[in-house]
Amino acid sequence: MTAVSGHGPWPGGERDVLEAQQTALGELAELPTGVDPVPFLTQLPQRGPGADALGRTAVLLTEMPVELGPHGWKLTERPGADARRAEAFWREDLGALAIAAHGHAGPLTVELLGPWTLAAQLWSARGDRVLADAGARRDLGLALAESVGTLVADLLAQVPGAEVTVQLAEPLLGQVHAGVLPTFSGFSRLRAVDGPAIVEGLEPVLTAVKGAGARSVVHLGSTWVGVPPVVLAGADALGLDLADVGPGGWNEKAWELVARATERGTGLWAGLPPVRVSQCAGPAVGELADLVSVPWRRIGLPAAQLAEVTLLAAPRKLLGSTDTHRAELSNLGRVAETLAEKAEA
Repeated sequence: MTAVSGHGPWPGGERDVLEAQQTALGELAELPTGVDPVPFLTQLPQRGPGADALGRTAVLLTEMPVELGPHGWKLTERPGADARRAEAFWREDLGALAIAAHGHAGPLTVELLGPWTLAAQLWSARGDRVLADAGARRDLGLALAESVGTLVADLLAQVPGAEVTVQLAEPLLGQVHAGVLPTFSGFSRLRAVDGPAIVEGLEPVLTAVKGAGARSVVHLGSTWVGVPPVVLAGADALGLDLADVGPGGWNEKAWELVARATERGTGLWAGLPPVRVSQCAGPAVGELADLVSVPWRRIGLPAAQLAEVTLLAAPRKLLGSTDTHRAELSNLGRVAETLAEKAEA
């Protein structure tokens, strides 16, 4: 059946951790019959440093301490106060999940940054981005792989009946591949990373996810050129924000890559923009369903396989309110219901 999930970011401060997790789980439990909910670990980035995606992922790295410096998170000899705060946030989040998801058996997902976006955003102790040093980024990938296995074990300890999926966010993969990321000085660009190297960097992390008994999704945002490396590296599914590759901006090459991935057994997690709640702006439920179904049929994929797609909201710069996020999950349920009907037609 068509499923609905989320990336994890949710509005709220330090006192809202349990309430946020309960609200997200409750909203998913109210999805229409015939739509599969995929609960997710909520993240509250408004808590401050250490609650952001980069800090949350970096602090998990095995034997690679980090601290927050003037230019952002960087590797260091020993963790600083912000790293300890990030670790405390993880403990709070997992504790809230254990309470809110008590007795849960079934899908559960958590999102981290993938190895390439992590290497592109994390600074070395006395130099440029970790991405600039092939040896350092290799060590980073291996550390992330080990950390992922530990995280899956921690999730299963809190929710023993969970079937875990690890979402790896790679919004910068396209820029890594194109060689457009600036160096520390800003006067030059880091060298482009080719496809085989991208595959090599992803493989240890995806292998670790599988070895921990979990499934993997690599989110590319609108960077569809990263689809082949993700498939070759062995991801169970790929994530794409379809507003940029759907009917309104039909991209045949992008959808051909999606079709090839699907034919190889790689699933699709489709990121969608918000549903229109008034006549002012935004697409309606049917239009969002068409972002998936129209190119799906146009490229020749079987309609029945629409039932295997997972829908989630595309990442947003501003979190908005709790009511907005609740409405978004509810509306995605309506879109998923429409897709499920198209799959059965």
